[in-house]
Amino acid sequence: MRKRHARQEEDSAIDMTPMLDIVFIMLIFFIVTATFVKESGLDVTRPDAETAVKQSRVGILIAIGENNEIYINRREVDLAAVRANVERLHAENPQGGAVIQADKKAETGVLVEIMDQVRLAGVGAISIAAEEK
Repeated sequence: MRKRHARQEEDSAIDMTPMLDIVFIMLIFFIVTATFVKESGLDVTRPDAETAVKQSRVGILIAIGENNEIYINRREVDLAAVRANVERLHAENPQGGAVIQADKKAETGVLVEIMDQVRLAGVGAISIAAEEK
């Protein structure tokens, strides 16, 4: 009788392997489908605009600081290297456009030069970030 009781306890154990498989599959699914917030790497004071519209697909994010420093993907970049960096990022994500976050105190000439370099890199959709009023 004791052997039969011990055998029943062994057979009644719950097998956790299928549950762990499902948990790992769900984890992989959520990691793959997660969207990550892109940051420019620079705190920019954007100008206000009444017609500002939120962009859903941003491929390339460029920031111009108040001292005209340029950041792409949290890295400071020289103006001469903007085109090469944008070409590389555009090749990785051809559907996305470019968004330029220019500080209120940044020079307009630097903004225009960056826009020109982005267009020369093959990106047609360029937006300038602004705060909604």
